[in-house]
Amino acid sequence: MQFRKLIKYSDRVQHAYTLKPLDFGNNANMCEKKEIVLENYKKICRSLNLDDKNLYRPYQTHTNFIKKVNEEKPGIFTEDFQNIDGLITDKKDKVLSLSFADCTPLFFYSPLDNVIANVHSGWQGTYKEIAREAVKTLNKEYGCNPANLMCFIGPYIRKMCFEVDEDVKEMFYKKFEYTGRIDEIIEESENNSKYYIDTGLINKIILQEEGLSEYNIIDSGICTACYTDKLYSYRVEKENAGRNCSIISLI
Repeated sequence: MQFRKLIKYSDRVQHAYTLKPLDFGNNANMCEKKEIVLENYKKICRSLNLDDKNLYRPYQTHTNFIKKVNEEKPGIFTEDFQNIDGLITDKKDKVLSLSFADCTPLFFYSPLDNVIANVHSGWQGTYKEIAREAVKTLNKEYGCNPANLMCFIGPYIRKMCFEVDEDVKEMFYKKFEYTGRIDEIIEESENNSKYYIDTGLINKIILQEEGLSEYNIIDSGICTACYTDKLYSYRVEKENAGRNCSIISLI
């Protein structure tokens, strides 16, 4: 899966969000699945004309930590990339990758600066405002003006499928009531004991607060929980869920 608007820059950046049946493993099963995962990375990188030996995949733990990729040793879960949920770089041939099964993929690209970011924003990362951290870090490290940034939002579990209990609802209510759009962000279910949260809307609000143009925020509009024939969903498949991956690289 690719974004048409980002394909326009395919002479400078390559990207993709993978679909089933490719599985890229998770934190718990990477050791047993590593050979399959590496073979799947070879397949997708070959299709994008990228070198899988230059792959960077962090050990994701739902943080809001962003790390710049320079000349660190590439690989999966390497020592330099522990507890990281966002990668940024201005270096060519650095293949940035993250894994997903309902959480929100955020691809960033600044055509003016030729800088990229790959961000994993689950509900915890959204609550911790990792999207805001990504924009601020891109500005701090590379001088990226948010007005020039594009953000591409991949498939994630949408509001109508992301049902939560009172405790999570209260967390989000208290933190994002200031937006004035809390009634759009949180909706009470019909039985009045559960709630639905629109994490995508929160990310869009944060991105616009940080200076991105609404025109430059492109949402795939796809729900992982509704399309389990093509996408992994932890909410639907539980422990049987594999992982899709996002890939982006300057070329």
